[in-house]
Amino acid sequence: MNSDCGRSAWRRRIRVAGRRRWSAVRRTAEAGMATAEYAIATLAAVAFAALLMTILRSDEVRGLLLGIVRQALSIGG
Repeated sequence: MNSDCGRSAWRRRIRVAGRRRWSAVRRTAEAGMATAEYAIATLAAVAFAALLMTILRSDEVRGLLLGIVRQALSIGG
């Protein structure tokens, strides 16, 4: 009977250690995923900013925005 208690305690220790190890592995993997997600979001933001800069530098868009600002200033003044 004593050996059965020893075995069950040993199995319990192995289970607990396995759960702790698996939890640590999952946390590490999730931390890496968060880093990758931030990198992808940063790249998307940079690409969007570059697209906006290209659009806003065009003469047509610049003229439209200038017209809107002038109209807003003439209404207020």
